[in-house]
Amino acid sequence: MILIIYIFWVYKLFGITIGFVGLVFRINLPIIILLFTYIVSIIIPLAIIIFEKKGIYLSEIITFNMANVYLKKGETEQAKQILMKKLDKFSHSYYLHKKLAEICEQLGEVDIAIDEYIKATDINREDYNLTIKVAKLISTTSRNNEAIRILSNLLKTKPDCYEASCLLGDVLYEQENYKEAINVYMAALAYNPEQYDLYYNIGMMFTRLNDFQSAKEYYDKAAKLNSLLYRAKFDLAQISLLYNEIEEAEEYLEECINDEELSDEVYYYLAYIYMMKRDKDKAIQYLNIAVEENEELYKRAYKEDIFRPIIGKINKPTNTAKHRNKNKITIKELATMKHLRKTNEVVANLSKRDISTIKELKRNQMEKERE
Repeated sequence: MILIIYIFWVYKLFGITIGFVGLVFRINLPIIILLFTYIVSIIIPLAIIIFEKKGIYLSEIITFNMANVYLKKGETEQAKQILMKKLDKFSHSYYLHKKLAEICEQLGEVDIAIDEYIKATDINREDYNLTIKVAKLISTTSRNNEAIRILSNLLKTKPDCYEASCLLGDVLYEQENYKEAINVYMAALAYNPEQYDLYYNIGMMFTRLNDFQSAKEYYDKAAKLNSLLYRAKFDLAQISLLYNEIEEAEEYLEECINDEELSDEVYYYLAYIYMMKRDKDKAIQYLNIAVEENEELYKRAYKEDIFRPIIGKINKPTNTAKHRNKNKITIKELATMKHLRKTNEVVANLSKRDISTIKELKRNQMEKERE
């Protein structure tokens, strides 16, 4: 406070001096100088006092801006050092801790960044977005239990925080705690009933629990809220195949062709369906498109018994064919799709065993009749 009083009187004295000079020497000062005098002697000191009453100090502002100047010049380490030096004497600055955390995160010093973010949130507990950022950063260091604790406490205070609910669900998913993740998403639905992502996430959790009927219900709700959510429709197609609902699966897949990142898998499954329908020409057509877009699908098709009759007519991928980069599809989504594919493979193998068993029983029966 002593510093602010000192600055106030320096600015006041400066303004009085200019006015005094004009009066003594009978100089008609230009309006610009008079306006500048007014700003310097009254407005700036008052603004500083108002900021300080709000907990924002002049020295804090100066340090913050100096750090930004260093950052604009690309001198990140210097910006970091000036903040650390100030925080040694001025440790209760929310803005300086937050700025230092951002710089450390940029430098890859994650642990220091987390500590600084936590110090900032301890000073300002109303910044929920920063609390979420802390939890997200902590989760990247595999400290999932700590992230869960932070997010759970936040949701107790602010249960309608959509971002916190989504992040907590993601962390629980990583721990394969699918039932608890469903509870989190369900609670979030009470405040965000129109958020299709929540329905979609619940569908993925039920998928991982092998509760495909419930998964189908929530995927369907998500797709109705967002007609462009092709990933939900793709999962619906795979679930339809599980229940041998071929026509329904085909309808979903036809819609999914518009998704560039899914189209290779879509054509693959359409080829699979047309083999089931015994339409080899269309199966060859679609499988060739799939393989052209994704060389990994040729390897998968080669192992599939259903494609054995047509594999000789499928173009082998060239060296230029590459696995499609699915940047927009999350790890969670990819894992869910893979789970459905593996489940379909298991069901198909079980069906083959059932058929083999029936054939074996018939063969044994015929032998007995001959005897």
